[in-house]
Amino acid sequence: MRERLDCAVLSTRSSHGWASQWLGAHAGGKLQVHSFDVIDDSQPAEAAGALASAAMRLRRYDVCLLPVVEHNLGWARTALAAAKGALYTPVLALVLDLKAAALNDLYSLGLSDFVRGPVCLEELRVRVERLLNERRRSAPAGAGAPPPLLGETGGRYADMPNPEDIGATDAVCAHILDYTGLELEAFAAAVAARCSDSTESFRSAKSKVVERFERAYITAALGRHSGNIAMAARSAQKHRRAFWALMRKHDIDAAPFRPGTAPCEPSPRGQ
Repeated sequence: MRERLDCAVLSTRSSHGWASQWLGAHAGGKLQVHSFDVIDDSQPAEAAGALASAAMRLRRYDVCLLPVVEHNLGWARTALAAAKGALYTPVLALVLDLKAAALNDLYSLGLSDFVRGPVCLEELRVRVERLLNERRRSAPAGAGAPPPLLGETGGRYADMPNPEDIGATDAVCAHILDYTGLELEAFAAAVAARCSDSTESFRSAKSKVVERFERAYITAALGRHSGNIAMAARSAQKHRRAFWALMRKHDIDAAPFRPGTAPCEPSPRGQ
């Protein structure tokens, strides 16, 4: 059993008041229910893609809780259909006064499970835990990480490396300035979740992540500005002295990034 389950509530205006009563920590802190977003379902075109566009941010949570009532049932259908194939985070509905036909429809569109209202938080915790266990058992050998997202708006996240792939962190470091802060945050959260299952301490894991980020960012900034330290520091919004300090910390030389600078070659043996 997981020590802590984090659930994100994605609600609409018509369901937010009903769902907000469960926000907070429950079961001695083992179940954490967070308010993720409140969608304005009066704007159908924008609301339809809300679940799909949140796919990357939802990766940091164990499940997405979708409050579904009669007034937002149409939106739930459309949102699930639009997000099909894009979501890694399972969706669990909190339903009120819905008939079996409506639930079957939601299942066919990608819903993983549901809990009827009034919601019993202990039942919710058990269902989330069971859902995650089933996903682990059904994952192929060697798997355990989400596949690349293909359904994001514009396909922006399709090239984000899988945190579990060998060399994925190297790939991110090599192109660190090409990713948005949101993408890097989601990748870091996925890596942190992986580290939490190991025997490595929090301090050790954090130190490694921070060091790799600093080295990758400073190197990428120098490369983008052809070794000009002042311009690289300015683009990073850091004081030049602080930028210099990071270069010294990670033993990074700006010379190889300057045009016309030949790389140093080791001297032949015996000379």
